[in-house]
Amino acid sequence: MPELPEVETVRQTLLQLVKDKTIEDVSVYWGNIIKRPDDPEEFKRQLIGQTINGINRKGKFMIFQLDHLSLVSHLRMEGKFGVYQKETPLPKHTHVVFHFTDGTELRYNDVRKFGTMHVFLKGEESDQKPLKQLGPDPFDETFTLEYFYKKLRKTSRNIKAVLLDQSVVAGLGNIYVDEALFKAGIHPERVASTLSEQEASKLREASIAIILTAIEQGGTTIRSYLNSQGEIGMFQQKLKVYGKQDEDCSACGNPIIKLKVSGRGTHICPECQR
Repeated sequence: MPELPEVETVRQTLLQLVKDKTIEDVSVYWGNIIKRPDDPEEFKRQLIGQTINGINRKGKFMIFQLDHLSLVSHLRMEGKFGVYQKETPLPKHTHVVFHFTDGTELRYNDVRKFGTMHVFLKGEESDQKPLKQLGPDPFDETFTLEYFYKKLRKTSRNIKAVLLDQSVVAGLGNIYVDEALFKAGIHPERVASTLSEQEASKLREASIAIILTAIEQGGTTIRSYLNSQGEIGMFQQKLKVYGKQDEDCSACGNPIIKLKVSGRGTHICPECQR
């Protein structure tokens, strides 16, 4: 699943391609992706004539800022946006197409069909689901040590489960949680409430550093991720533990192992993360 750095990279590249374009028509080929309104025809009616003025992001959600509306989109496992000339043949698994007045199209492609789209009146999207349920981004000014440590002290869950909880901190997924825990030297099965304030501070700083570096590298391409200009992410070259099972740890030389924590494949160095 694309995580915060991948979604941010898509946002940045897509903005260059669609800003100031006006929607002339909308084609919906798989209606289940449209969650609000629940009628694809009403979804189309609302968006026709709207111009894309900008694209924001919250966690793993992209927020298209239109004239009077906000279109909130989640890519889920395999969702991709791409901009094409209208005469370009429609690729398989294309489920939503936004036709622009200049003859180009923004196409949403999703092999798994898990992506979602919600339309809200502009300014109301943050006060309703799904955005209302999200915690702060790792580098948001509200993601303070005081906030984070308070969340950890109140739960008996393991620290990996807490970091994956989008209501605690938005945008972190399996790859970057594994990398942040390694950087902080914390075992993913540690009960979150047992972390000291110093450990919480170290983990918070590691999470921020990992995410910012991944954004600079354009995200991580493990299987199928591409940005909106068809380019792969490069952060996979900097991964220390994720996907490194049986390879030597870059810090101590011991082999990386793979566990299952909170139902997710989890990579650790058993020496550095005791």
